[in-house]
Amino acid sequence: MKQAMIFAAGLGTRLKPLTDTMPKALVRVGGEPLLKHVILRLKDAGYTRVVVNVHHFSEQIIRYLRENNNFDIDIRVSDESEQLLETGGGIKKAIPLFSEDSPVLIHNVDILDNVNYEWFSRQHLDNEDAVLLVSRRQTKRYLLFDNAMRLMGWVNTGTGELRSPYEWIKNPDSAELDTQNGLLHVRRGSSDIDLNMFAFSGIHSFSPRLFHLMDRFPDRFPVMDFYLQTCHRTHIYGCVKDDLRVLDVGKLASLDKAEEMLKELNK
Repeated sequence: MKQAMIFAAGLGTRLKPLTDTMPKALVRVGGEPLLKHVILRLKDAGYTRVVVNVHHFSEQIIRYLRENNNFDIDIRVSDESEQLLETGGGIKKAIPLFSEDSPVLIHNVDILDNVNYEWFSRQHLDNEDAVLLVSRRQTKRYLLFDNAMRLMGWVNTGTGELRSPYEWIKNPDSAELDTQNGLLHVRRGSSDIDLNMFAFSGIHSFSPRLFHLMDRFPDRFPVMDFYLQTCHRTHIYGCVKDDLRVLDVGKLASLDKAEEMLKELNK
């Protein structure tokens, strides 16, 4: 069985005034709600169980799914009406709704992309605990990987902040950016290490083997905090898609671009 989770609980404040009366999951692009676009693409890729978390105007999403007969797949709602739990807390709360037999594809409801989800599911090998879809997109916040593409840390190139469970990365003697080659040169003592910098797409595959590690985390936390605090004792890898296109439909200004991208994706 292939299973996924769609983050649809956000307040959608950047989409006001549309989200004054509806959740961002039901904002329409190409004549259909964002939620429908994501669900149908997952269904086409063979996903048969989808968990949707809800908070803002949660009853509207629940009613929409019911009226559409859950699109003839197993759709389960994780209700965060009482409190928004962020991405990591959202996964933690939804644990009882998942099967422990297969990885969970994680996707934001307000993201459009050119990813073949069936292809991405094959990138998650049996010995891997999580796979993060990344690209060379320019940003200020990068994930850091070794040459085997194992997650090692995170860097903010604007502030110089480094996050990692590895002391030699978190507190190096020196750290030098090589943006042309997408590298961070780290020196600690007599050792020089090059770390690969990639931008995270927000799309990832999460093994149920990680569920028990969330026990010591609070109810509310970002999933990236979880990854950065556990990557030294888990197998979290990056998967590079060179031609990756990701559009954040979280702003009013992006709706026209979203219409254009949908037309291209549906050709």
